Amino acid sequence: MGAVNGALPPLVDCEDVAWFRDQPATARGAAAALGRRVGLGEHRTSELVLAVAELATNMDKHSEDGSLVLRVLRTPQVAGVEVLVVDQGPGIADLPAALRDGMSSAGTLGIGLGAVRRLADTFDIHSQLGLGTVQLARFWPRPAPPSLDTEPSVAGITRPISGETICGDAWATRTDDQTHPSPATPYTAGAHPPAGKAAVFDWSAVTSPRLPDRSASPTARPARGVEPASPDGFRRAGRSALVHSATPGPGNAVLVMSCDGLGHGPMAALAGQAAAQALRTSTARTPEEAMQHVHRALRGTRGAAVAIARIEADGRVLFCGVGNITAAIVTDSSRANLLSHPGIVGHQMHSLRTYELQLSPHAALVMHSDGLSDRWTPGDLAGLLHHRPAIVAAGLLRLAGTRRDDASVVVARSHR
Repeated sequence: MGAVNGALPPLVDCEDVAWFRDQPATARGAAAALGRRVGLGEHRTSELVLAVAELATNMDKHSEDGSLVLRVLRTPQVAGVEVLVVDQGPGIADLPAALRDGMSSAGTLGIGLGAVRRLADTFDIHSQLGLGTVQLARFWPRPAPPSLDTEPSVAGITRPISGETICGDAWATRTDDQTHPSPATPYTAGAHPPAGKAAVFDWSAVTSPRLPDRSASPTARPARGVEPASPDGFRRAGRSALVHSATPGPGNAVLVMSCDGLGHGPMAALAGQAAAQALRTSTARTPEEAMQHVHRALRGTRGAAVAIARIEADGRVLFCGVGNITAAIVTDSSRANLLSHPGIVGHQMHSLRTYELQLSPHAALVMHSDGLSDRWTPGDLAGLLHHRPAIVAAGLLRLAGTRRDDASVVVARSHR
């Protein structure tokens, strides 16, 4: 799932539209409206609705605490719909059998998971007995662009606090492609930009005067590394590590941001949207420079906790965090925590620090808000890490998420 011939894998912007629990009929209707809205076409929309009906009905009948989320996916060329189903049911005892066409649990519509997999452009599933199941089904218009054959290296998920329909958490990503430099082409969630272009709304223009860009200093701030692994198997970022240069490395890179707008509800969501917009439109190459751009964009909002990482083609990771964002590089057997410093982006930031780690092809960078407990272990993700980043993010949200706050997870892999 890495880059082909040195090119960056596609990055897909994602908008979590709606969560459904115990509402199969409502989910079907919402899927139909969403498919038409993004331009799937009638036939493809009917296939989406059929798949959602099977997934939602199955979840309703067999899961103990199931949720289904409908998401809009966008590239600069096309929009599609993704369905994620997360449950804490008994799990699927015989997954290969369940994925054969014609196999369906009693009481569902009868098309089975095998047919859902066949209808979807992309299908992924992880199930563990006693824990539950996470399923992903992705639908693009036909014919889908060839660029979508490569799995995106970054994916995330957001979920609002119980009782709210809008989430104050956000995540965003963009490329720093030095082999094929081009202007950023972000979009405004919910908008329908003309072909080849994206609607851009500059929150900083509304919230504060535009300030000179002091982030593009010719002298990069030194980055700090991490301490050796401790006896418990965890490595923790610390001040005693060796000092490295924070200068961007050569070649391609991906910038990834996790943001937790203070509080919850519409005002927190404005901060999250402003941060995501700032990251997507910024030309900054390092996490510190990007953090300064986000800081200016969030003036006039509630502010936020923000973490930004730069993942380079050779697996080098530069990380800068402000506020309560949990970040770690995780393998099947280790977790290297990355340190964020106190402050509120948009209001008060102390001296920024950049930390450096290496992301191996078998590891993942995980960042999440405090809507999830940070007490999970590498073993909790061991079975998930071999799946697509969206499955990993949804699985961690199921495992560690609370319903007392907005929650978000973003997962990134090396694009080597």
